[in-house]
Amino acid sequence: MKFEAVTIKDIAKALGISTSTVSRALRDSHEISQETKQLVLECAERLNYRPNPIALSLKEKRSRSIGVVVCEISNTFFSQIINGIESISYDRGYNVIISQSLESYEREVMNLQYLSSRSVDGLLISVSTETNDMSHLKALHEKGLPIVFLDRITDEINTHSVIIDNFKGAYEATEHLVLSGYKNIAAIANSEFLSITNERLAGYREALLAHGITPDDTYIKHCFYGGMDFNEVEEAVNKLFTHKNRPDAIFTTSDKLTTGCLKTLHRRGVRVPDDIGLVGFSNSDIAELLNPALTVVRQPAREMGQQATELLLQLIESKRPVKQFEKRVLSPELHIRASTLPKW
Repeated sequence: MKFEAVTIKDIAKALGISTSTVSRALRDSHEISQETKQLVLECAERLNYRPNPIALSLKEKRSRSIGVVVCEISNTFFSQIINGIESISYDRGYNVIISQSLESYEREVMNLQYLSSRSVDGLLISVSTETNDMSHLKALHEKGLPIVFLDRITDEINTHSVIIDNFKGAYEATEHLVLSGYKNIAAIANSEFLSITNERLAGYREALLAHGITPDDTYIKHCFYGGMDFNEVEEAVNKLFTHKNRPDAIFTTSDKLTTGCLKTLHRRGVRVPDDIGLVGFSNSDIAELLNPALTVVRQPAREMGQQATELLLQLIESKRPVKQFEKRVLSPELHIRASTLPKW
């Protein structure tokens, strides 16, 4: 049976009055007596009447909703970002429509087509690993859709963005390994097309140079889908173990790369940290419960979601065109645990 929402016609029929009277009563019009208003409100509550959001959006020229596109909702980092987004949106009276690209450019484009067809008031997006062509985002931006980028950003569109200090996080993680006695430090990274990859590898290389170690690109392996496909992580680790100078530590640049690397090492019978040290970016709450507990760079994901939402709502609610934009950079934290115990 098809669900049919209660309308003002149902209220009018129940009370034996006109729909125009019901409409004016619900709008608290001065033309309607307090007694009639009270009767209408009580009937509306009894029948579980809710205003039609589509009709309201047509009247207000605003849907009171924002779209969110991230690579994968099950990723702890992005789920924490979404928590931050919803905490601000809910308090400000906005609904959130969430979609995931699963690192696919085609799926990202389809998501944006759907969200724009739903007339969202604005968009928060972290681009997919396959996204090199920004024309779909540029087209929406040029039509006036407010857009804010978070985590994975582009410089091709002039708007607000919120990122992590990726260089700092990677530098501190790599420096920690060096100071703990590790010398042959490899890196397993996301796609080289992503902004976060370039920034994190820059921090990794700079930390090595600062401590007299020449970076060796043969120690760097890229996983295009960032660990969503476990096989690519396993292949990267296995290739590192064929290196003539086998690494004594691995730095990983994202959550799934970190856990995928640990899983591969376990399958190979390689003990962490006895045989090899491991540090990576991860927001997983189980990192400290694993054996060994993982040393990780933890990102302020919830705060990132909150700040990105605040910036987006500023764009949406601004009475004048916004011409000055911010790039907010949040600081990560290095949590040192057993997976990087000193070698001495």
